[in-house]
Amino acid sequence: MKLDRYDLKILEILSRDGRITKSKLAEAINLSVSPCWERVRRLEKAGIIEGYSARINAAALIKRTPVWVQVELKAHNADSFSRFEALVHATPEVTECVAVGGGVDYLIKFETDSIDAYQRLMDAWLTGEAGIERYFTYIVTKTVKRPAPGFSPDELA
Repeated sequence: MKLDRYDLKILEILSRDGRITKSKLAEAINLSVSPCWERVRRLEKAGIIEGYSARINAAALIKRTPVWVQVELKAHNADSFSRFEALVHATPEVTECVAVGGGVDYLIKFETDSIDAYQRLMDAWLTGEAGIERYFTYIVTKTVKRPAPGFSPDELA
């Protein structure tokens, strides 16, 4: 799908403010409401706009302790990766996980009630079928930068 400057501007604005009114969005991109809204619907139908959501400040609701962990698996085959990734998906305390190259296999972010709760969870992983060779734990002391909502057309360049 070819996107023009209006489409890119719509994406930029909606990524920052998904609750903007149709009329304000149209005004911001200098189009009338109907053509603007048709573009939004086209972007939704094409799957470029996947949905709308609210960012929830979980720390305001419940105190969570973030912990980052590097994990290296014992075996490096499809079964081992699949089994480990299934465990990650089944663990609600895991809020982020990426597979990486360069010496370790995964970087994982846990958010638990305490360091003790994290360690009990990791102990269960180690005694289970996770297949972990070694892991390194990093306790978060402060958040320096969080991902900000928003899309910039510059990302396509």
